[in-house]
Amino acid sequence: MLLLKGARLVDPQLGLDSIANLLIDGERIAAVGTDVTAPQGAQVRDMSGKVIMPGFIDVHVHLREPGQEYKETIATGSRAAVKGGFVGVAPMANTNPVCDTGSRVTFLLEREQEEAVCRIHPIGACTKGLKGETLAEIGDMVAAGAVAFSDDGRGVQDDGVMRRVMDYVKMFDKCVMSHCQREDLVGSGVVNEGVVSTRLGMAGWPAAGEEIQISRDIALSNLTRCKLHIQHITTAAGVELVQRAKAAGIPVTCEVTPHHLFLCEDDIGVDYDTNLKMNPPLRTAKDTKALQEALIRGDIDCVATDHAPHAAHEKALEFELAPFGTTGLESAVALLMDRLVNSGRMGYDRLVQVLSVNPRKVLGLEPLRLEAGAIADLSIVDPNAKLIVGEGGFESKSANSAFLGWELSGAPSDVYVGGVARMIDGKLV
Repeated sequence: MLLLKGARLVDPQLGLDSIANLLIDGERIAAVGTDVTAPQGAQVRDMSGKVIMPGFIDVHVHLREPGQEYKETIATGSRAAVKGGFVGVAPMANTNPVCDTGSRVTFLLEREQEEAVCRIHPIGACTKGLKGETLAEIGDMVAAGAVAFSDDGRGVQDDGVMRRVMDYVKMFDKCVMSHCQREDLVGSGVVNEGVVSTRLGMAGWPAAGEEIQISRDIALSNLTRCKLHIQHITTAAGVELVQRAKAAGIPVTCEVTPHHLFLCEDDIGVDYDTNLKMNPPLRTAKDTKALQEALIRGDIDCVATDHAPHAAHEKALEFELAPFGTTGLESAVALLMDRLVNSGRMGYDRLVQVLSVNPRKVLGLEPLRLEAGAIADLSIVDPNAKLIVGEGGFESKSANSAFLGWELSGAPSDVYVGGVARMIDGKLV
């Protein structure tokens, strides 16, 4: 048994925010309270000054296995997740081969057992080969353990195909996670269309290419009543579309990434830093401010990293040729702590909502609470810890972070997965 003593425990599901002790017995929480003591022979850890919360889940990552293990693997990606304070991740289906059958979902879950240090929640493809033409083997994947479905990386272009996807996924009470991108509008765009794309002389990517597809998918969700989750939302107008849909009773949720929260198109300079090339692109400073405000007031449901590792030689190409994406697992929680929580703009209760409670709802996972009998999946932060992004290297195989060198205050310190310590005092176990 293990007693975590004297930490601040925060769980808005229980109305809990107080200094207390938490006792772990095996894989579950045995007791929570100020009067909880350590039984004879139990290990005791003084957690004074730290904050214990229900374990964080990242609903949108790319672990690259199978097919691109030189960028990331289940093993390295899960280590990066734990280092960043997460107890679980949901890898997208755009691997090689694509995760579009039950056997490929089974492969991921077998690799989880063999190599992972956090939980893996597989996302299956909506269409075969992510081609947007015919349905993937959705029922087979559900039976194997897929928790949701997405063609992330492209998005389903054909309206009729997307309608059939939603009709089919709804039968299993799962969620369709949508990468909203109208390819006929986006074309060869690499940065947000506007002043910056003109200044830098690069092809523009209009916000309308995202917003039009958000509108379409909301309409299809209303038609089919299938649960819809909008991935990596980037504009104020996109958030307004989701707000109106929710008000109308349409089952839609959305996520935002740290890079769209804390960076904008103006950060792309004449050095053409390819770590700032992502899909969808960084938008305007006005959009960034609107996204932060929407997250704080509750209009955005989740923060997800869209962790997209790439090898150094790939990101060393010219901006137009380099692949889209930034890593994010090891910096996301620290960024939220530094920019929103420690600054007083957002409370720990909201942090738990966007990193634990709502992500579990999106993926259809059982609720996780800080109470006796619950699984001991815990994310613990030290508000006073200092982190320089990239200093000392990454647990990820790749280092293409958009936040390299950022000095942050407040960072994950400890992670427990099923009662097993995966990180203690900032060091992986």
